[in-house]
Amino acid sequence: MKETYFVEGMKCVHCAAHVSEALNNVNGVNKVKVDLANKSVLVFAKRDIPEEEIEKAITSSGYIFKGKVN
Repeated sequence: MKETYFVEGMKCVHCAAHVSEALNNVNGVNKVKVDLANKSVLVFAKRDIPEEEIEKAITSSGYIFKGKVN
C-alpha cells in the first residue's frame, strides 16, 4: 500500500517528526515521508490500512487530518 494524505498544522521539522513518529507506530506502516510544503504525508505499508487508523494517528499527535490526496 502507498497512499498520500493531507495534514494541516505542520509548520516545521519538529511537526513533521511528530506526525512521522505517530504514523510509524501504526501496525503495518513501513515508511513515512512528510512534505511540509504540500502539507502531506506519503505512507508506505505492507498491508491495507483503514483510513480511520491513519486519521487517528495524525489527530492524536495534534494535527488535522484532511483526507486522502486524489
